[in-house]
Amino acid sequence: MPGIAVCTAMFELMGLHSYYGKSHVVQGISLNVGDGEAVGLVGRNGVGKTTTLKSIVGLVAGTKGRVLLNGADMASRPTHLRAALGIGYVPEERAVFPNMTVEENIRIGAMLLSGNRDSVLTTAYDLFPLLRERRSQLAGTLSGGQQKMLGLARGLALRPKLLLVDEPSEGLMPINMELIARALLKATDEGISVLVVDASFDLLRIACKRLYVMDNGILTGSYRPGDFSNPDQLAATYLGAGA
Repeated sequence: MPGIAVCTAMFELMGLHSYYGKSHVVQGISLNVGDGEAVGLVGRNGVGKTTTLKSIVGLVAGTKGRVLLNGADMASRPTHLRAALGIGYVPEERAVFPNMTVEENIRIGAMLLSGNRDSVLTTAYDLFPLLRERRSQLAGTLSGGQQKMLGLARGLALRPKLLLVDEPSEGLMPINMELIARALLKATDEGISVLVVDASFDLLRIACKRLYVMDNGILTGSYRPGDFSNPDQLAATYLGAGA
């Protein structure tokens, strides 16, 4: 597999196998994310990207391999302990508490933090000004795109060491997609490592330093976004579009 240099790895996935029953979805992949680095995971639908994220956070029962966070293996730990130790997860579906306000949702994300938690609200509202305007609104009444922003704001409120983000730009208008990309950039500036699955090459090109390409449960390459002159080249060559 083509490779490129990476800064000192804060997170490493080594020989991950994931199964749903007898279906072998993820087949021995290894990847790493540097300290304060954003890395993209791309590929066609159904190749195992979401399963990879769920396996890292401990939501897939049938897994084998090592999940290393700062050298400590998380593979045998339950999901809540992985969160407590610094792995955050923003799933693809709109994972908000619909009967709680925007502000209450963000505060939920900061529950594991010690000390003054009000700063997480300031950070969230600076990243997504619309959430400040809607802070007293029930999350379930937000649009799909607004719920995506709230989900990411809540994930960042944990101040994780590693944040896993699944399809954050799905269904968003371009202006909101750029807000998401900038939020991920700011997270890395603050030392948070990010592994993001997304179909938007524009978002990945802004936010990520490297891309892993996945196909049929394996990784087929590791590249920099600048290696591709345009999104169509990436899609046609590595994602099988139009094939």
